[in-house]
Order: sequence, then C-alpha cells, then structure tokens
Amino acid sequence: MRLLPVEDPPPEHRLRLDEQHRLLAIVKEVFAELVREEPPPHGSTVLTAGLARAHFGQRASMEGLPLPGSAPAAVVVPAPGRGDGYWAGASSVVHDGAGGYAAGYRVRNGHDGHDQTVLARSADGERFETVAVLERERFGARWMQRPALVRTGDGWRLFVCCGAPESKRWWIETLQSPDLEGFATAASRRTFPDEAAYGVKDPVVRLVDGTWHAWICCHPLDVPGAEDRMFTGWATSPDGWDWTWRGTVLRGRPGAWDARGARLTTFLPDGRAGYDGRATAEENWFERTAVATPTGDGRFAALPDSPVVDARYLDVLALPDGGVRIYYEARLPDLSHELRTELIR
Repeated sequence: MRLLPVEDPPPEHRLRLDEQHRLLAIVKEVFAELVREEPPPHGSTVLTAGLARAHFGQRASMEGLPLPGSAPAAVVVPAPGRGDGYWAGASSVVHDGAGGYAAGYRVRNGHDGHDQTVLARSADGERFETVAVLERERFGARWMQRPALVRTGDGWRLFVCCGAPESKRWWIETLQSPDLEGFATAASRRTFPDEAAYGVKDPVVRLVDGTWHAWICCHPLDVPGAEDRMFTGWATSPDGWDWTWRGTVLRGRPGAWDARGARLTTFLPDGRAGYDGRATAEENWFERTAVATPTGDGRFAALPDSPVVDARYLDVLALPDGGVRIYYEARLPDLSHELRTELIR
C-alpha cells in the first residue's frame, strides 16, 4: 500500500460530486451509529468552565463547536508522573452498546521511559476501570501514540500506533477481539506499514455501512530533522485489514498557526472536524486544537473564525440527547499531560 504524496491526488483517486456528498453524509452518520443509550448522570468535576476558559486564554467555544473549555472538566486519567514526557491522553472513546463507554488511550512514562496503550471501561464516561494494558515491547516498538477503538457487529477492533526503535518511522497494527479484555492476548497484523517516505500514526477509524474509513496523521521523512511535519491522509477498506489510500485531505497553512502541519483528530455532529496543528518544530508536543470544515473532494480546510484552544487530541462523542461528551489531552504547568472530559449539552 503506497501513500499518496502531499500534492493533489491523481484523477483516479479524486471523488465525484456524488461521492463528496456521500463522504459528508458518512461523517454525519458516524454519530448516529455511535449513539446507543443515555449515559448515567454526570459526575463530579475538577475544573469549572470559567477556570477552563481562563486556562485556555480565550473564548473556548462557539455555537456548534464543542471545544475544550465549553463546560466543566473532569480528569479521566491523571498524568503518570511529573514533568515533560509524562502523558496520559490521545484517547479513542466509544459507546459500548450496553449504556457505558469503552476507551483506548496512550500513556507515556517519560521520554526515556516506556509507552503503553490502555483499554478501559466506564459506566458514566468519567470514571474508567482498566481492563487491558498493551506494552510497546509486544509490537517491537519504542513509542506508542493514539489508538483507535471501533465496535463491530461481533466484537471490537483496535488500531495500535507504534514508533520504530531506531528511526522516525511509524506504523499501525490492528487487533480483533470479541471483548476488550481479549486485546491483552489478541494477535495483531500490521495494516498500515512503516515506509521510507512517511511515518503513519494517530488513526481516526470509523465503520459506516460496511465500509471502513481511516484518517491517518502522516509525517514526511524526506528531510532529516524535520520529521515532525504532518498532514492528514484518508484511506478506505472493505474489511478493515486491507486499505486503499484516497489522498491528502487536510494540511497546514503557510504563515498560519498550523503552518507546520494539521492532524485530524475527530468529527463533529455537523460533519466538520477537529484537528491539531502547530506553527513550528519547537511546538512539537504543544499542539493546539481548532475546527476544519469540508471543502469537497473529501478534503477539509481550517474554519476561518474557529477558536484555537491550548489542548490536543480532541475526541468528540455524540450523546442520545443531542449533547456531546468531549475528551482531550491537557498540558499542566509542569509539562505533564492528563486526559480530561467535558459534558456539553
């Protein structure tokens, strides 16, 4: 499977107008597919909306834009330690089909420590119980980043993000299990392999009407020392195992706050997307979050008047009552990161 270049995709990969409309419909259908049952009442909070907005330094939401700082926040997973590189976050949270929540997220135990992918379950969307921990050594990886968790008709798929020990290459492994606990021992298959030209990581994966869709953060490796550059590619699959790249769908803007790259992280109920970006290489790990809007041909562009908030890996989950629960990775003053959630009505 060869990754399409950053430039426009060739004609055979461009979408017809009816396919463009279909993609937007798919994004909207994702939320209908994910909504299952009303979750239990919202629990205790640790950060008020006013304090959150003060922390983010600006108005954090607009009508229809569920961004961090829109509501009181609760800590889902605290930072695993103090200081730079101790991160909990990069979540993928879905309804479990039984009124609760299932989550996959990444834990980094210091930049010289080891990474883990954690699977957890919750009744209320805030208090999660760990059910499985996947260690980096299992995949021959030095690093791990954001996983993607998908509920299927007969169980679960988990897409695990792995970084190579001695290079800047990244790849994605896929596991299948009838339940979350089974991922502790499930076999894996490398579905998005590491390539010389690009590192692939941080997948957002959806299954809609029998077709799998993946939005992948791609890092060009052609310039040594500049591997932090990023753009978002889109791929589809009939079975979630063998994928076809459809093209580049989101990139940064020269001279803007997201000039160094753009990583799609989630979809909003109206078909727009949340994404991470940064202006420079020095802002690596200091990404900010904003909103992008569909532009046709399956692509997205930054929403011109979107707020830009100081958080990353936004994850939006639709609720049956029309509200949403958001998850995101928040940086603390000591540069550690924690996973937070907000319930937005």
